[in-house]
Amino acid sequence: MNKKILAIGAMLLSSIAAAQQTAIVGGTVHTMGPMGTVENGAVLINDGKIVSVVSADAVPSSYTQVNATGKIVTPGLFGALTSLGLVEVGMSAGSVDSSVVHGEERENPVSSVGAALDVQYGFNPDSTLIPISRVEGVTAAATGISYGDYMFNGQGAVASLSGEFDSLIRANAFMHVDVSSNVSDSHGGSRAALWVAIEQSFAEAASIRQVTGFAAYMPRMEWHGMTTRPDAEALLHVLNGKMPLLFTADRAADIMQVVAFKKRNPTVDVVLVNAVEGWRVAEALAEARIPVILNPENNLPGGFDQIGATLTNAARLHQAGVQVSIGMETHNIRLATQHAGNAVANGLPWQAGLASLTINPARIYGVDELLGSLEPGKQADVVIWSGDPLEVTSHAEAVFIEGEQMSTDTRQHKLRDRYMNLNSDKPMTHVRP
Repeated sequence: MNKKILAIGAMLLSSIAAAQQTAIVGGTVHTMGPMGTVENGAVLINDGKIVSVVSADAVPSSYTQVNATGKIVTPGLFGALTSLGLVEVGMSAGSVDSSVVHGEERENPVSSVGAALDVQYGFNPDSTLIPISRVEGVTAAATGISYGDYMFNGQGAVASLSGEFDSLIRANAFMHVDVSSNVSDSHGGSRAALWVAIEQSFAEAASIRQVTGFAAYMPRMEWHGMTTRPDAEALLHVLNGKMPLLFTADRAADIMQVVAFKKRNPTVDVVLVNAVEGWRVAEALAEARIPVILNPENNLPGGFDQIGATLTNAARLHQAGVQVSIGMETHNIRLATQHAGNAVANGLPWQAGLASLTINPARIYGVDELLGSLEPGKQADVVIWSGDPLEVTSHAEAVFIEGEQMSTDTRQHKLRDRYMNLNSDKPMTHVRP
């Protein structure tokens, strides 16, 4: 009897395993890995992971096939810098987790400079913006505070857009500071004040670097720093290279200050954001190995910091050897493919354009062993496109996260359907979509 039960159990497990085996077959597969592009390829998926990319005629019979003939197949897109899961309506009267303000009426004893702030506690996988982004091929994103009057915008996270409650891939994934002309009045309204405060913050973090078991010891230490102890602990992780530090800067002079900071602190993993005039100092960025997250659409000066704005910024940075990532919006991150396409139209190679949406941001946040390319062992985040994903006439026909095909339902679709037929006995306010 026991042997029969074991045999039946084994058969059930075998059938479950087989059901989880999926092959996306017949498309042009851009792996963004060592295999490059595979024509008439097949992406083999088992239990949410990539098994391999093979020729379409080499698919094992145990795999359930998804026809992608004539289509383009890519890794899921990675939102390079967003506030997904932290904001719905920025001007909401309630709490908006993508912004943090302080003042006499909102003093925070945990943090004086913002470094200790941690968005993982505010991330909402039920955000309506997540499925809206997902249906356009975005399967993961870096998310963080977009506005605050602290010096640092806290610690951001990397999240899957699966909508599951355990969808945070990495908490404490990056730190962010703005050194552009958007300097807060609370920091003197001047770079002369801001940079001194930044240096002081890291000096205080460095002062505890040599303390053995500092995390356990610090609560018993007397602390009189400009930062709080939680701030210093968070900044120490940045100093030790465990958490990238994102600097937002536009003008070339500010960017060179970021390069100088990297030279003074070689263990810090520095990333440049926006970099409207980055092309002017591209060689210095390449030499310092500082990657850039940018919006390639900047082509007109939005202020004195952006006099050198040009649509060729991404192409010039790439040509100099700088790693470029694209995708900096939240409500419209789905337009990242259009932005990358425009960068390609202005000189960025096509493969570099796709890399800017996939493997490059994954590398920035240290999750490239899991995301960003179609390689064995990686998470099966895959998109089937109707055509060239960098063309505005193409769309995502199917989106898979961890091997599971995602629903195409969004709040926008439900609202459309709701108001297409107004013949109802009830007021529309009482009709649920």
